[in-house]
Amino acid sequence: MARNTAALAAGVATVAVLALGGCHAGPSRDTSADDAPWGGTQVVLPARASGEPELVQVPPPPFSDGVFPCSDCHAQPDLPPNRTRRVLVDAHDEIVLKHDEEHRWCLDCHDAVDRDQLHLAGGELVPFSESYRLCGQCHGEKHRDWRAGIHGRRTGFWNGRKEYLLCVHCHDPHAPRFKPLVPRPAPVHPGPMTR
Repeated sequence: MARNTAALAAGVATVAVLALGGCHAGPSRDTSADDAPWGGTQVVLPARASGEPELVQVPPPPFSDGVFPCSDCHAQPDLPPNRTRRVLVDAHDEIVLKHDEEHRWCLDCHDAVDRDQLHLAGGELVPFSESYRLCGQCHGEKHRDWRAGIHGRRTGFWNGRKEYLLCVHCHDPHAPRFKPLVPRPAPVHPGPMTR
């Protein structure tokens, strides 16, 4: 009897996991732009083992003026992908790679065919609004902490709409380490206060 009950429970659990998309179902974007009037994207983060998938708002990535969509320039047939590591001199010369620069190059993250997308190590295309998935491949502990609200910034309500900032809102993806800060001088006491 106990063996049959255990087998039945295991079968029900398996069906439930498969019906809900599995433990490792990737995030999917909600295409209802009307629900994101502030210009961001709604992203469904996959469920953790202890809960439901979570719908969060993600503001658009902070692109520099005039650089997106990338396909405006990179879709030209006379501009084939160049996978050689080099110092950029003609275009994007303002970008200095300081992010594992001995082993990384532009096309390790940016897709060579569809420049308006990023790609994961397995080749899956990822929109810029889900760039946290790309960052999380190498920075798993930071991604875990970001999901939990420990690392990064999020706003919203515990039981309502939430807005997560992407990694790129705080970190330059090409040089993610923060530059040293110079402390501001201490405030000056205004002197005696009179009425």
